[in-house]
Amino acid sequence: MPVGVILAFIAYASFSISDALIKATGPALSVFEIAFFTTTFSIIPTMLTKRGERWRDIYRLHHPYLVHLRCATAITGTACVMYAFTHIPFADVYAIGFTTPLFVTLLSVLVLREVVAVQRWVLLFVSFLGVILVIRPGLRELELGHYVIMAGACLGAVTTTILRHVAPKERRVSLIGLQVLYSGIFNGILMIPSFVLPTLEQLALLLGIGLLGGVGGLLLIQASKQTPASLIAPVQYSQLIWAILFGAMFFGEYPDWVSILGMLIVVGAGLLNVLSERRPIRWKPRVFFFRIGE
Repeated sequence: MPVGVILAFIAYASFSISDALIKATGPALSVFEIAFFTTTFSIIPTMLTKRGERWRDIYRLHHPYLVHLRCATAITGTACVMYAFTHIPFADVYAIGFTTPLFVTLLSVLVLREVVAVQRWVLLFVSFLGVILVIRPGLRELELGHYVIMAGACLGAVTTTILRHVAPKERRVSLIGLQVLYSGIFNGILMIPSFVLPTLEQLALLLGIGLLGGVGGLLLIQASKQTPASLIAPVQYSQLIWAILFGAMFFGEYPDWVSILGMLIVVGAGLLNVLSERRPIRWKPRVFFFRIGE
């Protein structure tokens, strides 16, 4: 097995453990407070890694409006995902989050004028049907978290599309640094009305979430440098396995056979999707800055 694939498995496992810790933190802390601390802590691994760029160049931008828009969509999307993790079942969040490629494809056609093969549209539609089986609107009551994570998937698609346009010309320090700065300001202000001083246990959880996310992001970047994206992209679907495992072990969430069938359809269509093209659509199921700064 290529080293890059192994690193990708470790990276996505890190992301899943981080997500489980977010769910464990639960509604005891507001979404904005969780985002503030975890985003702050997640920059630590990045700062310890030599980038060859100067932080004082953070505002030297070629596409300022697009970079700032990307920060806004990423920060808002992150809040949506965190809310979903703390309010609805683990597996539901991932299953709905995996609709992101559909929205990325739509935006790539409408905005970037890219040509998408017919088989990709078919596979994305099949994947969407799998999500419908998981959430079954009309057959069971959907919670606010289901709608919020769908909004998060749309925002993630916008974030990814903007990144694909600006990444070749913008500095990494700008793409990462500005988002951390704006996230700190945005979440720091919004967490004030409901701020609760974290206990030592909660602070340890928040530190773990940030560090795991930051390390996972660096591992994913390293994996992308060593192994073709076509081999790395399918690994992201391993998160559904982690979601089912963690949901059952720690949160008493047991998906029924219809949901499992829907997840298998999502994974199968997704794998065929990323393997059917030489340049698969690259996306991330969660929109933390460290996952989209590649």
